[in-house]
Amino acid sequence: MSEKTRYSDEELQEFKELILEKLEKARRDYDTLKATLSGSDGNDIADTSPTFKVLEEGASVLSKEEAGRLAQRQAKFISHLEAALVRVENKTYGICRATGKLISKERLRAVPHATLSMEAKEGNNA
Repeated sequence: MSEKTRYSDEELQEFKELILEKLEKARRDYDTLKATLSGSDGNDIADTSPTFKVLEEGASVLSKEEAGRLAQRQAKFISHLEAALVRVENKTYGICRATGKLISKERLRAVPHATLSMEAKEGNNA
C-alpha cells in the first residue's frame, strides 16, 4: 500500500474544527489585549491618589509594553491559523513544505498551524 499524500476530507474537517476553536480563543485574547492597550478595560490611574500615581504610571507603561508585544504575537498567531484554514480548504493542510510528506497528526493537534514535520524542523530531511 502506498504512503498517504494528503489527509482525508474527514481528517481535514477534524483539523478545521480544531483550528476554528483555537482561532476563536486567539481572537478573544487579542481583543482583551487591545482593550488593555487602549485603556478601555477600566484599569487606569485617573482616580488613584497622587502618592501611588508615579508608581502606577511606571507599572502601567511596562504593562502596556508587554501587552503590545503579546498583542503582536497574538496577531501573528491568528494569521498563521487563518493560513492553516486556507490550506484545509485547498486540501494541502498537513503536508510538510520541506519534505512533501504528511506531518504527524500529533504534531498538528499540538501546533495546528505547523507547516514543517518534526523531521524537517530538526533538519533531518536529508
